[in-house]
Amino acid sequence: MPTFTSNTAQINFQTFGDQSNPAIIFSNSLGTNYSMWQPQIEFFKSNYFIICYDTRGHGKSTAPQGPYNLELLGEDVINLLNHLEISKAIFCGISMGGITGQWLAQHYPDRFNYVIVCNTAAKIGSENTWLDRANLVREQGLLPIASTAAGRWFTDPFIQSNPTIVAKLSNDLGAGSPEGYASCCEALAKADVREDLSKIRIPVLIIAGQQDPVTTVEDGLYMQHNIPGSQLFEINASHISNLEKADDFNRAIQKFIV
Repeated sequence: MPTFTSNTAQINFQTFGDQSNPAIIFSNSLGTNYSMWQPQIEFFKSNYFIICYDTRGHGKSTAPQGPYNLELLGEDVINLLNHLEISKAIFCGISMGGITGQWLAQHYPDRFNYVIVCNTAAKIGSENTWLDRANLVREQGLLPIASTAAGRWFTDPFIQSNPTIVAKLSNDLGAGSPEGYASCCEALAKADVREDLSKIRIPVLIIAGQQDPVTTVEDGLYMQHNIPGSQLFEINASHISNLEKADDFNRAIQKFIV
């Protein structure tokens, strides 16, 4: 797997498709890695140049000593585009990747044609909740978090009918870096992009899961009301909607970026 250095982290990434095609970069959620985008890789790679990466502290990317912040996570994306010599791309991020996308739309609008933010919010959860989770993971590791993740990520029918997918994501979380996960929790504790949403001037698609207990449709409506010209697509799924309703997810993005 190729890697590059961004602000002391070795970022693991992979590309798919023809680099002469328009580029789409995908950003994973907390506790996952770039393999979560497999349905999107397969769907889009014929017509787009797909870039997937493991957020610092996740997957095969390294986990330098934290805490991290949202600016650091966003700069990793820009540094990856620079590394690949790509001047402009489409960005798609879910949950943690989605708030990273909002930051990028605010600070680097010239680098993106479109930004898609999924199952996310302009402020995710509370500072104390994230800091408590960071402390828990540093003390007990990731297995306690991994053992309950499926219920936050997917609806019960999906869990029952797709045990292999659910087990892989849960196992990936359990095998991850506690320090990397905790440091990203600390980034999310402080991450708040609400104040500058109205300054975004590039096209934004918001995908919100109707059964998402983590980032709700109401969070999606807040972003839509505050980002000029943005569109909201509600999807009948929980938090990892790109896997639970992959076909609907892919069609929504395709319609938006064509």
